[in-house]
Amino acid sequence: MSAATVTLTSAQEAENKRINDENERLRRKATTRRRVGLFFSYLALVLITILMVFPLIVVVLVSFTPNAITQTWPPKLIPSEFTLENYVSLFERLPIGRELLNTVVFAGAVTIISVFFDSLAAYGLSRVDFKGRGILLGVLIATMMIPAMALLIPVYKLLANMGLVNSYLGIIIPRMADVGGIFLLRQFFISIPKDLDNAARIDGAGEFRIFAQIILPNSIPAILTVGMFNFMGNWNDLLWPLIMTSKPETRTITAGLAMLTGHGSSVTPYGVVMAGALISALPLLIVFFFVQKRFVEGIAMTGMK
Repeated sequence: MSAATVTLTSAQEAENKRINDENERLRRKATTRRRVGLFFSYLALVLITILMVFPLIVVVLVSFTPNAITQTWPPKLIPSEFTLENYVSLFERLPIGRELLNTVVFAGAVTIISVFFDSLAAYGLSRVDFKGRGILLGVLIATMMIPAMALLIPVYKLLANMGLVNSYLGIIIPRMADVGGIFLLRQFFISIPKDLDNAARIDGAGEFRIFAQIILPNSIPAILTVGMFNFMGNWNDLLWPLIMTSKPETRTITAGLAMLTGHGSSVTPYGVVMAGALISALPLLIVFFFVQKRFVEGIAMTGMK
């Protein structure tokens, strides 16, 4: 082998080694960046989780803390003793069973009725061609800009004149449709191929049959998502039930808990209120536990459409 060949081979080996070293350096750099990114991502998730869970932990701890200790300053995060007196006092002060039933009726009825009407409106705005469809959609979206507080007194007076104060109908009727739900379902319905509609029409199907047998079965995640948002919003609603109900026969649990603050006493029984808040939150946590997969799937799919 000549000296020139040996020199060329050595140069190639040196170049290959340099390239391999550079690739290894870049790989290590990319790995380091990825690990740093993952570290900060997990750190952010942990911090957000702590911020989200911390109030729930406080509610649980205070609900088992003697009421006298909850009035001390500075407050004690971890009480020196635990008790069930707050739960006993809660059931003595409020008809919790009746108020929970009222809340289930209110939130459940509003959710079922609202999702039905929202899906019908969304079907018309997404699958049916008619003049003024875009204008109608714009008007509906514009109504979302009207502050809800501005409508409270007019709606209350209207329902009071109809004799619907302290009744299920009074708190349910104004919530029978939701523009946000209409918009979300419309966005999802648009993504469903219209070829399915045309094929059904060829087979003699009408609009309601297309809606019931084609659109709804293909929109279960979106419908569950809208329904879950609706149910949670109405379950946790305080102001509307507080205005429309003053009797235990129709009062929801949130309105009942509000009655514990500032009525006949300058001291709020925080332990009792927290016990009620925990009881109020448990049904939502149970429902979300069973539907969380479809709920998250529906949010993702609706957001991509």
